[in-house]
Amino acid sequence: MTRTLSTPSAIPSGFLATSPQPALPATGGLLLRPWEPADAPAFLSAYQDHEIHRWHTRRPATETQVREWFDAYRQDWEREKGGHWAITRDDGQVLGRIALRGLDFDDGIAGAAYWVLPAARGAGVASRALTALTAWALDEIGFHRLQLDHSTRNHASCRVATKSGYLLEGTKRSAAVHDDGRHDMHLHARIRGD
Repeated sequence: MTRTLSTPSAIPSGFLATSPQPALPATGGLLLRPWEPADAPAFLSAYQDHEIHRWHTRRPATETQVREWFDAYRQDWEREKGGHWAITRDDGQVLGRIALRGLDFDDGIAGAAYWVLPAARGAGVASRALTALTAWALDEIGFHRLQLDHSTRNHASCRVATKSGYLLEGTKRSAAVHDDGRHDMHLHARIRGD
């Protein structure tokens, strides 16, 4: 069924898919770039980390599965459903992951998600990456609103969101399942012009 809008889409369909997924520079010598097959070992090791494991119930079990995820990430870009980047240093070392998911071109809304490897924590890597991705999505692509959520127990993620200018809008009660049961989730958002 074709849906007719009474207002124009915030972002025209096909706007992203006609170009390759970009690499995005971030302050402090960071680069956000599309995942490469050679990144599979680093990606898999991230999900062995206690903190990343704690907040993610969907976890890859093998490098083959990771490469399947990377293929799905490329398809997300081509279908304009999402964008997934490795957070790296200039030398290519993987420090973390950042993504835009659930792209809604009609309303100009997307969701952000991120994690950082243990060796890169406490150095502002996640907040610098989120700030760079946010500026690109709002200013260059034309999204109006970016939002993210995290467990109310995940204080580090809350600090990253707040430091990156994402205002806390409220708590979604019992909104996500983690290994230890249901969690309330904080909802943060950044609006173009904030």
